[in-house]
Amino acid sequence: MKSLIAFDLDGTLALSKQPLEAEMGEALADLLTVAHVAVISGGDWPQFDKQVASRLPARADLSRLWLMPTTGTKLYTHGDGGWRPVYAELFDEAQKATILEAFDEALEATGFAPEQVWGERIEDRGSQITFSALGQQAPIHAKEAWDPDFAKRTRIQADLRQRLPGLSINMGGATSIDITRAGVDKAYGLRKLRDESGIALDAMMFIGDAIFPGGNDYPAKQLGLDTVRVRDPQETLAVIAAIIACQK
Repeated sequence: MKSLIAFDLDGTLALSKQPLEAEMGEALADLLTVAHVAVISGGDWPQFDKQVASRLPARADLSRLWLMPTTGTKLYTHGDGGWRPVYAELFDEAQKATILEAFDEALEATGFAPEQVWGERIEDRGSQITFSALGQQAPIHAKEAWDPDFAKRTRIQADLRQRLPGLSINMGGATSIDITRAGVDKAYGLRKLRDESGIALDAMMFIGDAIFPGGNDYPAKQLGLDTVRVRDPQETLAVIAAIIACQK
């Protein structure tokens, strides 16, 4: 029996930057009847609101839902009629400038310049700087085709790690690289969740599509949590159904 089930978002609960499908919203509402649920991902709160918070059915027990934007450097819980931030750990301006310069240098050094870009490629999320190779508004089909084997981002990631040795640099979503403060990854976020929720790590399970070395879900496995790697949201639905059956 697990007290809390934690999920990655893009590629796990929903397609990249897309709202939860109605079936997933209903599945999470069902899961909330037998366990706490957390979602931890690289997007900022507006993206979480669009993809998750606004897509759950009215019956969902939001008091048991923990939303963790920007790789867990922010935490939102529901109470007093709405969502409220519990904490937010932000970069200072000097750190942001250093990161942005390193991105420019790494992209020039590795030579990855896509022919078409949709929107801004670098987003300041306060506690996280995120690079989206094809832009923030790129269509799903373009994202899925750009780096399906992670080879391009692995090279960019390796270059950035040389330039920014004191920061955490992880791949996220279909085309993204997330930079957070030193030591900040999903393991960090899950430890923060343990402290805020009072739920022990061995009572948690993590589900994600990037549970492999270099993937931004892998730190959850390194932390020692029971993990399940899924291919896509459809497989996640099957996993949720199995968890609910076991919990009951």
